[in-house]
Amino acid sequence: MNISINPETLNNWSGSVLIYGICQGDFNSELEGLEGLVKKEVVIESFKQHVFSGKPGEVLSVQLLSSFNGPKKLIFIGLGKLEKLILNDIRQAVCIGARACIGITGNAGIKLPWDPFDPITIAKVVGEAFRLSIFKDLRFRSNPEERKSPQNIELIGLPPIDVESLKDIDPVCKGVELARELVGAPPNNLTPSELANQALQIAKEYNLDSKILEEKDCKARGMGSYLAVSQGSDLAPKFIHLTYRPPSPAKNCIAIVGKGLTFDSGGYNLKVGASQIEKMKYDMGGSAAVIGAARAIGEIKPPNTEVHFIVAACENMINGSALHPGDIITASNGKTIEVNNTDAEGRLTLADALVYASELKPNAIVDLATLTGACVIALGDEIAGLWTESDKLANDLTNAADSVGEGIWRMPMRNSYKEGLKSMLADLQNTGPRAGGSITAALFLKEFVPESIQWAHIDIAGTCWTEKDKGINPSGATGYGVRTLVEWACRESF
Repeated sequence: MNISINPETLNNWSGSVLIYGICQGDFNSELEGLEGLVKKEVVIESFKQHVFSGKPGEVLSVQLLSSFNGPKKLIFIGLGKLEKLILNDIRQAVCIGARACIGITGNAGIKLPWDPFDPITIAKVVGEAFRLSIFKDLRFRSNPEERKSPQNIELIGLPPIDVESLKDIDPVCKGVELARELVGAPPNNLTPSELANQALQIAKEYNLDSKILEEKDCKARGMGSYLAVSQGSDLAPKFIHLTYRPPSPAKNCIAIVGKGLTFDSGGYNLKVGASQIEKMKYDMGGSAAVIGAARAIGEIKPPNTEVHFIVAACENMINGSALHPGDIITASNGKTIEVNNTDAEGRLTLADALVYASELKPNAIVDLATLTGACVIALGDEIAGLWTESDKLANDLTNAADSVGEGIWRMPMRNSYKEGLKSMLADLQNTGPRAGGSITAALFLKEFVPESIQWAHIDIAGTCWTEKDKGINPSGATGYGVRTLVEWACRESF
């Protein structure tokens, strides 16, 4: 998709479809720019007939005469009150308009109230929102229908900007789309080996260093916690490590760790009832975000930061060798863990992945995981939970997420809750009481990162998948986390 800036008015513009943002208020002034295309009186009468008032989320499509020398379709999108307009309102409006364009080819024009916003910022917001909202994964259809949409987008009336400043839109969107495809792939297609192959392909294409630790390599490193989860599957685990190194010597080093359960049956604590076992292909949503970020960062090439992308990939299955409830296992930092629930397996794989990441001595580590249902109950499906003891890292990640429109909320890490992780036999057990379950999960992970390293845990259990078309996310995998990670890495504020 190509994005261009047209600083002129609409009078001389011709394209297939025009998306026009309308704020609540005086429609006469709102429609000034349309005078060369259609009479204001006709549009206002249409607004009255369809009870369109410019409220957020309202949409009205108007088909124009085929002989008209200009757009054949006008799509009016409600923005709400101008004085309350924020970037996220723009995102939502563009998403609605973009979906109304599906089936239309040619050029699309977008006319919005640009003035309150920085031109480069709003251009990026519009470009990402348009592209990501019309994405659809059709790989597994036997006869996928042709999906038409405008491939050339003109931002009409936006002050002139250097188009080079928009060059990151494509790699970021491709990173999100890759993450969506990884999460959406069924578990018989995306196995641990296939996830590793996808990572190696990204490394080859974008000149990243790559390393895949096989089961024997993980045993040699003492990764008993990770390997205990994988031992019930016929498929071998794959520990993935990609590294982006900047062209000049790095000033910073960060590590991003993603939970990589390509399928989670729950083990002997089998998922039943409302646990939706059939959707547990998305339990690798954290690893998808990490690999999607690797793809984007590999193309963007931030100049000063070395970035490590780490995934401990495996399945959590049941056979005669599978992990038992009550087993005691040993992680690679020597800590012993009593497993009181085999369905709390993600934290066991992350334990060894965090130890591995810590040995790289980065400035900061961030892990992403579809870790707890408790986080979904607390924050729903639009906001991820953030746990960290570093105020700076919390602020940096929150600002990054806010700037790209991904919801995130800092949660408490009350150390007294660690009492719930005490074991009578081992150093700790892998789950605590039901109350505060997302907090005790974060406290468990904290045991595997030295205090000298800034660390944050992001629980994306609610945000990595949606059943409805919501704003920038069509139904299915959302690719949540890619844009936040890329924004954070490229800001270089560690």
